[in-house]
Amino acid sequence: MKVGKPSKPVRYTAIALSFMLSACATHPGNVLAPVAGTAPDASRVDMLVATTREPVTDPGELFSGERGKAISLTNIVVSVPPDKKRKIGEIQWPARLPGDPARDFVTLKTEKLGSESQVLDWLKHNQGRKKRVLVFVHGFNNSYSDAVYRFAQIAHDAGTDAAPVLFTWPSRASVFDYVYDKESTNFSRFALEELLRQAAKSPDVTEVTVLAHSMGSWLAVEALRGMAMRDNGISPKIRNVVLAWPDIDVDVFRRQLIEMGPKRPQFTIFASRGDRALAVSKWISGDVDRVGSADVRPYASQLKALGITVIDTTDVKAGDPLAHNTFAESPEMVQLLGKRLSGQSLDTGEVTLADRVGITALGTMRVVGSTAGAAATAPAAIVSPAARREFTRQFQQVGTSLSQSLSGQIAY
Repeated sequence: MKVGKPSKPVRYTAIALSFMLSACATHPGNVLAPVAGTAPDASRVDMLVATTREPVTDPGELFSGERGKAISLTNIVVSVPPDKKRKIGEIQWPARLPGDPARDFVTLKTEKLGSESQVLDWLKHNQGRKKRVLVFVHGFNNSYSDAVYRFAQIAHDAGTDAAPVLFTWPSRASVFDYVYDKESTNFSRFALEELLRQAAKSPDVTEVTVLAHSMGSWLAVEALRGMAMRDNGISPKIRNVVLAWPDIDVDVFRRQLIEMGPKRPQFTIFASRGDRALAVSKWISGDVDRVGSADVRPYASQLKALGITVIDTTDVKAGDPLAHNTFAESPEMVQLLGKRLSGQSLDTGEVTLADRVGITALGTMRVVGSTAGAAATAPAAIVSPAARREFTRQFQQVGTSLSQSLSGQIAY
């Protein structure tokens, strides 16, 4: 029997899986058991973690990748090693347990919160002077501890002054469970919606920003869509949504925005046409472009009118083989993310930094820390040569249909 070359889909799958597997770091799993003692100059990130995962008895794990029966709330404090002993954008996982606070990320405290009064008490102690909240939703292939330590790294390195709230959904943390993870985001939609609703209702909160990555972007946008349809609108306190390399079908995203209605939060999209993980997702999903890898810049004026910023990062040097975690792992991108989250512009003095990392920013965005009516805008001069390619066909409908929806017409 003659054996020929494997079919293109088979070869594509094999290549994709090899990329994914090469990107998976190995580290101790049970890192959440609190350690005694701290290190001089180490930083602390005190976060509230909400999850729809199933709890486990192991204090080093806390929650599995299976689906729970309720929303669980936990206060976790993570120690980040001194800046002189680490690189911005990296998580210093302990080589062995327990970790050393002088050189590793370690957990200092885990406390289950079972009452509204406990949550409010945490919020009052962590909201800061301006009473802001940052809600982070992780992406595909993340364990509970992956999500906790990643958010601790982002919150520390980006330097946001908002109270850090993590929403972690049931992911089995396996590259072979893409479909399970995707269904788990659907399973968690109402829980995230309720978390955002309660945060916005709180008199102790003045502003909420949502930061979501990859598959978590689908979950975040669906929760906002559900809130808009259930509450006849989205709370004005939820002012900004930042989607980092969103794994969302472009046609579905257009519908989600339309169904939110005209009073949507400001959206910022970090995208890269070189994202290999989203290329695999596109192939799995019927060859429809993903929002995080589509080129939308030729439609900048329409997106700007809709309150959508697109930041192209195709030319940014990626630290991972898939070019999918650059928003958190690239020191320059973390700095830019921090500036966005604190309301600083990329204009004038920031052009050098933006140009050096090869990004393009289009449209406008109001972010955590911005004053009323302020906008963060980058000039067209930042556009890199690679950023001048033609716009992907799927997003052609975004400008027309969304513009029509603003005038009262709902169109596909």
